[in-house]
Amino acid sequence: MSFTLQIGDAAKDFSLPATDGKTYSLNDFSDAEILVVFFTCNHCPFVVGSDENTRKSAERFAAKTKFVGINSNSVNTKPGDSFPKMIERMDEYKFSWTYLHDESQEVALAYGALRTPHFYVFDKDRKLVYTGRGIDNPRNGEQATVFDLDNALEALVNEQEIEVKQTNPIGCNVKWDGHEQHWMPPEACDLV
Repeated sequence: MSFTLQIGDAAKDFSLPATDGKTYSLNDFSDAEILVVFFTCNHCPFVVGSDENTRKSAERFAAKTKFVGINSNSVNTKPGDSFPKMIERMDEYKFSWTYLHDESQEVALAYGALRTPHFYVFDKDRKLVYTGRGIDNPRNGEQATVFDLDNALEALVNEQEIEVKQTNPIGCNVKWDGHEQHWMPPEACDLV
């Protein structure tokens, strides 16, 4: 069994607090034809470098798509990824997605999140149709030339086949509690 969700797998449920003061589960996004769940954080240079690209994607496909960011990083490893800091970041940048805190890291394990950012795109039946990177240069988003997330969403919106269904996410690894910051579960590996 693979560490991370495979194409065709069903979205995993969650119940997590958000920076807007509410708690959300998978069902709270049932009105969206397409759901993008992505693992992110506050500090990672690959997240910071590509957040505006993610914002553009979320806004471009807003008519049919909801974006849900999940921060699963251990605050013991990265104090800057704390829930209060998440609230501060959303207040400052006003991102258009729902930003959830996975303190227990159970959701990151259920999805098999490898890096930040790591995107999972689910169709109307909540089956995984794309996973991996958002763009080819997340550290310097303005220099990106390949837009894998947008390509997948464009195909899905137009009811076409997604040509590239899986890529390797590019970014910092998830900061797992009780481990040094570069540790990854032994079964975690590249997707392609």
